[in-house]
Amino acid sequence: MLPSLDTIAMRRRTLGLTQAQLANLAGVSQSYIAKLETRKIEPSYTKVIAILETLKGLEQRRETKVEEIMTTDVVSIQKGDLVKEAVNLMREYGYSQLPVLDGDRPIGSITERTIIDGMNDTNGEKTVVDKPVIEIMNNPFPQVGEDAPVSLIASMLRIYPAVLVHRKGMVVGISTKADLLKTLR
Repeated sequence: MLPSLDTIAMRRRTLGLTQAQLANLAGVSQSYIAKLETRKIEPSYTKVIAILETLKGLEQRRETKVEEIMTTDVVSIQKGDLVKEAVNLMREYGYSQLPVLDGDRPIGSITERTIIDGMNDTNGEKTVVDKPVIEIMNNPFPQVGEDAPVSLIASMLRIYPAVLVHRKGMVVGISTKADLLKTLR
């Protein structure tokens, strides 16, 4: 089913295109776009598909990518480090979560909640801050490529506290709800 033809003019203006520019990109005439937008013609299915596909492609290219909003200085903790070191890093940088690494490879995560839950689970053993991070860590944060759209990250951040960003298998950034708020102007 085709989207409403009434959206063509609005989508064109949102992209900052003139009728002539859209016509050129879609392979139709400017007068065809004008007549279509004012509903003065019976539209051709193939021409409308060409226009809608052009708009869709332009909109997708315009969507903000995660690389534009991510934090590139990833503060992390190694699996063998003590929880107290994670607490100190969180305090120092004002973060509520950290990725846990084994060398350069993400293998888990630690959050304020994880640590608080660990405070209640000591069973007479050493306190949670004296344990290695690997003993209390959660699953790793999900990962996306740096060209992932912000809309994907927004969906993931409803479930996870952070999303790691990778390039060719290497972590190059992290994105949290605070980064997502950068897109609001």
